[in-house]
Amino acid sequence: MIKKRSIKIAGHKTSVSLEAEFWDALKAIAAAQGLSLNALVERIDAARENHAGAGNLSSALRLHVLGHLRARAGI
Repeated sequence: MIKKRSIKIAGHKTSVSLEAEFWDALKAIAAAQGLSLNALVERIDAARENHAGAGNLSSALRLHVLGHLRARAGI
């Protein structure tokens, strides 16, 4: 099920739609890094903006979760 959340990034609100499982994974990643969910999303957004051709924020968040899980699995 898709969940839409309002997130504050760099002082402005935006809404992001992701599957509930991705929100859960992002919360767990943020907690493991000692960050709030908003702080983690801000970091991912900043990294996305520094790469030409990066997709939208929802895609960047999904790819971040995938990268995190792949790193943990050693693949």
